[in-house]
Formats: sequence, C-alpha cells, structure tokens
Amino acid sequence: MKIFLDTANLKSIRKFNDMGLLDGITTNPSLMFKEGGNPKDAMEEITKVIKGDVSLEVVSTEYSGMMEEGKRLRQYGDNVVVKVPMTPDGLKACKSFSSEGIPVNVTLIFSANQALLAAKAGAKYVSPFIGRLDDIGQDGMKLIHEIKDIFSNYNFGTQILVASVRHPVHVVDAAKIGADVVTLPPAVLDKMLLHPLTKIGLDNFLTDWDKLKSVNPDIKI
Repeated sequence: MKIFLDTANLKSIRKFNDMGLLDGITTNPSLMFKEGGNPKDAMEEITKVIKGDVSLEVVSTEYSGMMEEGKRLRQYGDNVVVKVPMTPDGLKACKSFSSEGIPVNVTLIFSANQALLAAKAGAKYVSPFIGRLDDIGQDGMKLIHEIKDIFSNYNFGTQILVASVRHPVHVVDAAKIGADVVTLPPAVLDKMLLHPLTKIGLDNFLTDWDKLKSVNPDIKI
C-alpha cells in the first residue's frame, strides 16, 4: 500500500520523505491556506521534492474553469495529478483530462456509487473520506470494502485512495482490505512510528551499554 502525506507543510514533507516513507502528496485549498505564504511557491517546491504523484486541487466548480485551472496546475510538473470534486462538472472534467493523458484524483467521495462513476469517467484515483463518514455515525471503512469489491469485479485501473484518515487503526484496516493508497496528516504518520515498547526496549539497551562501558571504557561498537 502506498502512503501519501496530506499536507502542504514542506517541513513535514521533507521529514518523512527523507525516511523513504512517502509515495506521494495530496493537498487542497484548506491545507494551502493553513500554511500561509504563496501557494504557488509551495506547489512548485512540493513537486520538486516528491518524485511520486502530487494531487493539486482546482477551485473552480464549473467545467471550463476546472479545465483551465487543471492545465495550469500541470505546469508545476509531470507528477501533478489534477484533483477535481465529485460533481457532474467534475466528472466531465475528469473524462476530458483523462482523454488527454492527464491523471485525475476525484475527491469528496462518500458512496460506492460515486466511486463507480468516477472510475467510469477515467479517474486514476478515487478519494473516499472515511473519517467524515465516521463523524456522522456511518462506517467509513465499510465504504472501502464496498468500493474494493466493486472494482475487483471489473477491469478498472482506478486506485482507491483512502482519505480523511484520523488514526493509525484506519491505516491498518485499509491495508487489510487492500486499498491502494492512504493519505495521512503528518500527526497520524508520527503516531504510526511510535510504540511504548520500542522506547522501553531502546532505553534498556542504552542503559546496559552504559554499564558495559563503565567496566570497559575503551569498548566501541
């Protein structure tokens, strides 16, 4: 399963990319606003740092505006995936972009029907938002199961990109189902790195090493 980071924060992107963990990035206008500064500079830098797919989102809600913005976004790099909303105009834009060889991420997916339609329109990725479904009392992970089952019945090349991930358990559950990608806030990826027994074990090793050095001051690894 591929791991994307859901952020426009360059410090976090570099941190996890240097560990070799990142396969791509997803962004949106809200994440850009959160970071402040010039979004053009941020998008240009992100597409240089990350070798994998970088989803950059249009802000227009009508077809012609999406097409114009999407083509401008593609100028930031060949790894740019144009992100469009799950709307009639978004699907029309998805079909047009895909026909021109431009990869598309259809976002704000909340049902299996929507995922099916996005795949039919030629999307490279569909982004179901599981956390937001959980927030309103629905089972977000059940949706991933449904999309996976439907896609496995047909010859779709569309990848399931699990979004709105709130905690590490979401990641494990998505991996068990066989989702293609999860996109994570930096805080969730930080939590995945940690386990109290890892720290305890390392502390014990270092304590014993200090004891060994007290007896043999010149010892080295």
